[in-house]
Amino acid sequence: MIKNYLKTAWRNLAQNRSTSIISVAGLAVGICCFMLLATYLINELRYDRFHEKADRIARLTSGYQSSDDPEPRVFAVTPTAPAIVLKQQIPGIEDAVRIFPYSNSSPSVIKLGDNLFKEKKVLVTDPSFFNIFDFKFIKGDRKTALNGSASAVLTASSAKKYFGSDDVVGKVVVLDGINLTVTGVIEDVPEYSQIKFNVLASYAIMPRSKNLKWNSSSDYSYFLLKQGTSIAKVQAQIDAFTKSRLKEEVRPGARQWYTLEPLTKVHLYSEAGYGIEPSGNVKYIYILGAVAIILLVLACVNFLNLVTARSAERAKEIGVRKVMGAQRKQLFFQFITEAGIITLTSLLIGLLMAGLAFPWFSNFSGQTLGFSTWNINWLVLAVTTLFILVTLLAGTYPSLYLSAFKPVVTLKSSSPGPAGGNALRKSLVVFQFIVSVFFIISTLIAGSQLQYIQHLNTGMNRSQVMVIDIGGMGYNELEAFKNEVAQQPGVKGATATYNSPINVTGGYSINSADGKNADFSLSVVAMPVEKTFISTMGIQLLQGRDLDLGDEQQVRIKEDSLRKYSFILNETAVKAMGWKPEQAIGKHIGLNGRMGIVKAVAKDFNFTSLHDKISPIVIFPEYSWFAKVLVKTDGRNTAATIAAVQAKWHTFYPNAPIEYHFLDQEFEEMYKADQRTGDILKAFTFVTIFISCLGLFGLAVFSTRLRLKEIGIRKVLGANVAGIVALISSDFLKLVLIAVVISSPLAYYAMTNWLQGFAYRINIQWWVFLLAGGLAIVIAFVTVGYQSIKAALANPIKSLRSE
Repeated sequence: MIKNYLKTAWRNLAQNRSTSIISVAGLAVGICCFMLLATYLINELRYDRFHEKADRIARLTSGYQSSDDPEPRVFAVTPTAPAIVLKQQIPGIEDAVRIFPYSNSSPSVIKLGDNLFKEKKVLVTDPSFFNIFDFKFIKGDRKTALNGSASAVLTASSAKKYFGSDDVVGKVVVLDGINLTVTGVIEDVPEYSQIKFNVLASYAIMPRSKNLKWNSSSDYSYFLLKQGTSIAKVQAQIDAFTKSRLKEEVRPGARQWYTLEPLTKVHLYSEAGYGIEPSGNVKYIYILGAVAIILLVLACVNFLNLVTARSAERAKEIGVRKVMGAQRKQLFFQFITEAGIITLTSLLIGLLMAGLAFPWFSNFSGQTLGFSTWNINWLVLAVTTLFILVTLLAGTYPSLYLSAFKPVVTLKSSSPGPAGGNALRKSLVVFQFIVSVFFIISTLIAGSQLQYIQHLNTGMNRSQVMVIDIGGMGYNELEAFKNEVAQQPGVKGATATYNSPINVTGGYSINSADGKNADFSLSVVAMPVEKTFISTMGIQLLQGRDLDLGDEQQVRIKEDSLRKYSFILNETAVKAMGWKPEQAIGKHIGLNGRMGIVKAVAKDFNFTSLHDKISPIVIFPEYSWFAKVLVKTDGRNTAATIAAVQAKWHTFYPNAPIEYHFLDQEFEEMYKADQRTGDILKAFTFVTIFISCLGLFGLAVFSTRLRLKEIGIRKVLGANVAGIVALISSDFLKLVLIAVVISSPLAYYAMTNWLQGFAYRINIQWWVFLLAGGLAIVIAFVTVGYQSIKAALANPIKSLRSE
């Protein structure tokens, strides 16, 4: 019986090649896209779950709100004390570890003999690190690897980079002048780990390791909870302890707190700022999950529509089968077998397409993806489930629909069977184009927003700015290097900073000011800079004067009581202080113990992501340590300018490679996730349009085939080609127009919510919906028009004589 089902199904599919090819093509593309997105989602959801004790690991975040802060602020970084002290005081904590991003602001220099290497991924941590986290050792003992005060663990790739082999235990590397003994080599850190590093050094190399402080947050603190202890219970114990402990640390009217986050939730759910790496967003997981399901459903709808559209052609076949004794159950299994063959063929082609597309999709998504991302058992289960699900989803209704035909009715006429089939097909076409138009509108809006971000005036001139990572030059050496660079052809100016000027981090507070009470405190971001920063970056001053040599000389005085600072505040900071720009000049303020006066007020400029509103920032002169040199070029002969700067670098550091990039590249990198979302929308907009057009084309074929005699009669009676094309096309274009009307408010609502994530965003314009609707109608007309013209040009004698 099964053999007969398969033979008959294959014969029917072979006889209707166009329908079969369209069905297979639509399903294969849908399955391919579903597998690509499912793999991406699995990779996001498996973040940090490879650690054996992942369910017992939690990250500590710190929160702070002063009396003058409108909203509380939550940070992923903590001071040096909480991890150590809380481990001692809280019974539910088994172990704790601190991690400090040693090379966060600037690459470290690793020296091996005469060879110098720049290393961007250096972390320092406590010996307990490998007791909590499970990174696989190739060489060395995980229990003692970081016990030494000057020990280091390398990843396999960094060991081979530096030594040419992973057999390096006992060898010495020099990290920024510090001798470290290699005590272990581990496998390369998985991409789906939030803690990424190439070199892991002992925390003891840092002077700060000896001081347990509850302020000046720079560490990442993780806890291993005891078996059977819930996070909620430990959190309650932490709250009780820190409430008492922080009384003397926190100013009156302010509050500070610490919160535990489960390790497996940090990547997608954490809202804490300054994470060890940029977090994902669970909202995008929901969105992409919905897109994956919608694409699969679209492909099934396409198949369902084509099968039910062929009902008129198969009506007599079904009637004859029933008269000959075929039962409905047998007919149902016959049609579900046909659906199964198409699904299996589509599944194999779809998996092959996904395998070929993974390299492109990996580059597209910024992750290394492939079938290897899956656990093999889960992959087999997923493919099997996908086959069964798609077969049932795409084949059940058509099988029930076709097997329900009444033999008397079908043999006497060309009726397509039970009523409602035509209405269903129209509804499915509307559904397909609702999805397509929704994606078109979303893509247009997302593209406009990303263009807006790229061209928005952020208040500083970031164009043609070369950023050189210098790793902490001394003042005299920096001044000499900067002056040499500034004199090169094509260079308009040079300056130095501690932070990147478009991604300033670090928490400070203005804790005293003229006219404020002793308890006053305002949380701000602060940026240590070199005197030429404002002019080089083109930041506008509303009041006061720029920093100069005298301001730098004032902060180089060794006697703390005699040292005076000159501060530049932005408009937002001045407003938060309750001053007008002209009133702020000359005011005395204190910034984390630095005392001085407000020398200038700068016009607001964006120094973090455009997702965030501009917050108060203080710029002040520094001389002891900088991480970056910013070189403003004229952009005329960039290659020659870069070569000249490189030559000067090698004069100062003959054996060290120069690390540089352009500020615009860094700016674009900040919005990589948003750009990726926009690119995914574009890609899958084309896919939804392709699948929808396949279905529409198939329906047009059957529709014109059923109306051949009607068209022939109309032509005989004098109808022209244009009139017949308009007649056939209008039925489909009406459906597309309905889809445009339904999808427009849905897209408006969804994209309005998406835009809420940007502090600076576009207004959605009416023309977007008009353009999207117009594109959908044009696409539909082109799809249907070919078949309509073909039918209109056919010889009417053939269609009328064929009866």
